Amino acid sequence: MSHAQITLEQWRALIAVVDAGGYAQAAEKLYKSQSAVSYAVQKIESLLELKVFEIEGRKSVLTPTGQMLYRRALALVDEANDLERAAHKVSAGWEAALGIAVEVLFPTNLLLKCLNLFGQESPRTRVELIESVLGGTSEALLNKEVDIAISPKLPPGYLGELLIRIKLVAVAHVDHPLNNQDHTLTNLDLRAYRHLVTRDSGNNRELSTAILDVDQRWTVSHIKTSIQAVVMGYGFAWLPENQIKQELADGVLKPIPLHEGGVREVPLYIIISNPDFAGSGVKRLVQIIKDEVASELKL
Repeated sequence: MSHAQITLEQWRALIAVVDAGGYAQAAEKLYKSQSAVSYAVQKIESLLELKVFEIEGRKSVLTPTGQMLYRRALALVDEANDLERAAHKVSAGWEAALGIAVEVLFPTNLLLKCLNLFGQESPRTRVELIESVLGGTSEALLNKEVDIAISPKLPPGYLGELLIRIKLVAVAHVDHPLNNQDHTLTNLDLRAYRHLVTRDSGNNRELSTAILDVDQRWTVSHIKTSIQAVVMGYGFAWLPENQIKQELADGVLKPIPLHEGGVREVPLYIIISNPDFAGSGVKRLVQIIKDEVASELKL
């Protein structure tokens, strides 16, 4: 079996030159001399007998082959970094810290219960929670900000397990005009009233399928704000039934009598960012969440 002739440091130098926009900038970023960075790229070209850069005007740009090498180098260095992080976690036993991104539709009380149970078993593990909406959860995974995610969709390249289905109910205040009609309503009836929507927390925001073509809309950052606004009679929204049980029981909120579409279901998946190198803490927290959700569903 032949050994790789090009080192990770040389690949990192190539990546830095491309990302920083030049050898001098890359040298500053890597805390190396410009000649060392230049030599690393020349070494790649020499060993592979190809050109990574070509001159266009006064600028050096990647050749088509160089573009392919850059993309593959990114993946290689990323994988090496993952391996190092995983090795540190394994050698340390339970992780010193772990991150979890959770879609805001997931029941907050159930999530906090799971985190508390985990804390009792591993009190020294710090947990960083990101409460996200739609694309924000996927981005946290793709950007490697978290070890675990509870997400309404599976990002490309990730496998997950269906954890729970969240029921969303179209509701308004009991005294709202939508709940005081003498006929079954359609989407056309909703257009005259304010729709409350929770904003996608991702950078590349997509319009939610829950957004209607209405004249009035408030877009808020958290589901709790949307619930409060509906309770105060300021509009209607599709809200997670598990988070408005008390308001429904008290008669403050009432399901809108829609002909169709009054109830929607959103699947939530539990995803481990890097299952091959998941540490003891990640595995245990995932199992706690699965067990508690299964127990909750039996009630």
